[in-house]
Amino acid sequence: MNVVALIGNLAADPELRHTSAGKAVCTFRLAVSRAGGDVADFFTVVAWERQAEIAGEYLKKGRRVGVEGRLHHTTWETDNGEKRSNVEVTCHRIQLLDAKTVDADAAPAEAQEFAY
Repeated sequence: MNVVALIGNLAADPELRHTSAGKAVCTFRLAVSRAGGDVADFFTVVAWERQAEIAGEYLKKGRRVGVEGRLHHTTWETDNGEKRSNVEVTCHRIQLLDAKTVDADAAPAEAQEFAY
């Protein structure tokens, strides 16, 4: 079973881009406090298609969100032969958790919680 749920604050504004095939992809860093609150772990989160577009429009640095998804592990070798790896969260659901996140008059209901 590969399931992850995180609650944290965006460490930076999200980056929205499009693949060569035209699919929207949004990447952001989520700071998640450990028990006690003195230390945070940082996770890279990736959203795709409509969810990516909404995330790119409504998420901003410092905003509190809940993310559900799965872990995705990749490995590769650099040009000089070094092996590298990375783990990121491919999200299935994002929920905005702070009151200042969305202006109720400006944002559609789908921006409060968006899933694919």
